[in-house]
Amino acid sequence: MTDITHTEAELAELDRIARRIDIDAPAERVWELVARPGWYINDGVVEAEPDLRYEGDVAVVRHASLGEFRFRTVELDKPRYAAFRWIGTPFRDEASPSTLIEFWIDERDGGGVTLRVVESGFSGLADDPAAWLKEREGNDKGWLTELAAAKAFVEERAADPTRRP
Repeated sequence: MTDITHTEAELAELDRIARRIDIDAPAERVWELVARPGWYINDGVVEAEPDLRYEGDVAVVRHASLGEFRFRTVELDKPRYAAFRWIGTPFRDEASPSTLIEFWIDERDGGGVTLRVVESGFSGLADDPAAWLKEREGNDKGWLTELAAAKAFVEERAADPTRRP
């Protein structure tokens, strides 16, 4: 827990994380990664062949060191927008509060795209702001790592068109 006190306005702003990165690859190539539920469950390097299975409409991503995570696809609008609900772990009830993860792929003048991510809904994870702020903190740093991993993964594959994400 933290002794830091936040105003209501500050807490409202902290309810979401927004990050972006420029990627030198076409939108379709970035889409191939972004449309895959849980691609951001990794140790800083995107897995070309993730352990991904479906239980009905729930995607289950298993990572050797991080464990198992569950996602529900909210919307896919190829090749511009993807949204997923982070359901959590197998021990978490699907009715429990969760965050929404949204991705936008915007073409840049001169080529390439900007990949944007917004994860929102942290304040719904717990009544005590200190609890959800702690969970948010890890994700805030994590999105910097994951977007860098996405950039490396996609650009490597864009340089070799015979490789698939």
